[in-house]
Amino acid sequence: MTEAATPTDAEPGAVRRPDRRLALIVVLGALTAMAPLSIDMYLPALPRVAADLSTGAMQAQLTLTACVIGLAAGQAVAGPLSDALGRRRPLLAGLAAYAVASLLCVAAPNVETLIALRVVQGAAGAAGIVIARAVVRDLYDGVAAAKFFSTLMLVNGLAPILAPVIGGQLLRVMPWPGVFGVLSGIGVALLLATLAGLGETLPPGRRETGGLRATLRTFRALAGDRSFTGPGLALALAFAAMFTYISGSPFVLQDIYHLSPQAFSVAFGVNSLGIVAAGQLSGWLAGRVALGRLLAAGLATVAAGGLLLLAAVLAGGGLPAVLPALFLVASGQGLIMPNATALALADRPPRVTGSASALLGLSQFALGGAAGPLAGIAGPRTAVPMAVTIAVLSLLAAAVAAAAPTRVASAN
Repeated sequence: MTEAATPTDAEPGAVRRPDRRLALIVVLGALTAMAPLSIDMYLPALPRVAADLSTGAMQAQLTLTACVIGLAAGQAVAGPLSDALGRRRPLLAGLAAYAVASLLCVAAPNVETLIALRVVQGAAGAAGIVIARAVVRDLYDGVAAAKFFSTLMLVNGLAPILAPVIGGQLLRVMPWPGVFGVLSGIGVALLLATLAGLGETLPPGRRETGGLRATLRTFRALAGDRSFTGPGLALALAFAAMFTYISGSPFVLQDIYHLSPQAFSVAFGVNSLGIVAAGQLSGWLAGRVALGRLLAAGLATVAAGGLLLLAAVLAGGGLPAVLPALFLVASGQGLIMPNATALALADRPPRVTGSASALLGLSQFALGGAAGPLAGIAGPRTAVPMAVTIAVLSLLAAAVAAAAPTRVASAN
């Protein structure tokens, strides 16, 4: 499989000129970072949110889950819309709505209002994530797509590294609602960057014209296609394990292991750097090693980290035992994300790429949103629920991949 012969009718040769390719990488990488920007910058503030809004750890974590639910639902809408209307219009509308919703979060008077606004914020931000994947598939397929997704992780990977660090530093000079003001500004910046740097990649002649019925038919067909559900479900389960870590680690590392918000943000950033490094390794190996084997290696890494974390927590181990395990859970995602995505979207015609990308994202964020609150189900004073959930999900992800050997284990 190679790069698509005609990258876009609107901008001929856009991905062949080095300057245009660089602009594409920066813009798409930033758009795929909408989820970590919306979630990770806010992580160091979670204990303060719980205290300021007079609520518990699980309710505070629901503000993360609400954003993830929005991210899931929004992708289910934005993806098919981009198949019918083209990529630019739904993307620009989503970014504008994200900036407004983020600003409204600043004034949330209670946790219930904040949860509702986070759903809206996530749904709006979802347009950037799902449409960025569809744009890549408009332009690339197979190994070329896997390499491009890995390249995007250079940009995308900066978000989980920098976001909690920025969030921790912002908390030094402003109360936690100020984080949402910064997110609103980021939404405006992405809107302007998209206007300036991203052309239309799905011309009218390649769009889906069948409406809702065609979208539902596409969803049913994809759900019954093992070449899609194999890597897609493995990716979703691994993402749910990752989100459990994201949701639970602020309380576990700060309340149980007594890291400051700034030290927590550094630890979180180191783990995110592992994702970036693994993603770049994946891009270098793509074409040399089968994509299914790279996916399997990532799943094995996450499963090993999950089991080590569970053993460390049950044995009463300290940070020297817990942090390396979390590093494995996080860094394995760098091998899983680009290869599972490329495998799941391979050979899909352009008119259904947005819907396929939407279903892929919906499964990830729906499972992540369901798993996240489990990390705090026993309160903020024990890490056992987080460790158990991560271990179980990572093992299930590996099992799903093993049960789909034809495409997931052998595809190039």
